[in-house]
Amino acid sequence: MFARFMPQEGKFFELFNTHAEQIVLGSQALVKLLTVLNDSDEAAARQCDLIDEIENKADGITHETMRQLHKSFITPLDREEIHQLITSLDDILDLIQDVAHTVTLYNVRHITPEAIKLGELCLACCERVQGAVALLHSMDNGADILKLCSEVDQLESAADREMRGAMSRLFREEPDVRELIKFKAVYELLETVTDRCEDVANIIEGIVLENS
Repeated sequence: MFARFMPQEGKFFELFNTHAEQIVLGSQALVKLLTVLNDSDEAAARQCDLIDEIENKADGITHETMRQLHKSFITPLDREEIHQLITSLDDILDLIQDVAHTVTLYNVRHITPEAIKLGELCLACCERVQGAVALLHSMDNGADILKLCSEVDQLESAADREMRGAMSRLFREEPDVRELIKFKAVYELLETVTDRCEDVANIIEGIVLENS
């Protein structure tokens, strides 16, 4: 009962929301990057630069959250929960940036439908994470939050299946070993983005269950 009247010292929920918004922007830029790779190197480079800018902004939000955590006497959630949530949110964007850097480093010039599908699943996961984070300020939203967390789990499972199928096709049909290495790395990183989204969903689920 008392968990419904959580103290508001520090702007933690605002910081969580702002960070989650950056995650969605980053995942949108990732899908755009994968989509334009087949058409324009210049457009792809713009999306890579945009992802770097978004990730840098998110790092600033993470650092501000840590600063608030250290200076706040009363926090709306357990300190360890705040730390876990913001660092896990940041891990998502770090991996999105890793995908972009890998595409650039490996000089990927074309992209497969499987990679684009995995990118879209990443975006869908990130949108659910943002939705759950936006509701976290009130435990009255518990049922809706848990529903979104469950959807993240389902999307992560779908990404697992998509990656297995993509890997199977890659090893069956790609004759160029260099291309095989490139796409294997890209597929694995994309799927790992959804794993990190699932990590965040599990943390949020734990917060809801503990504070309801």
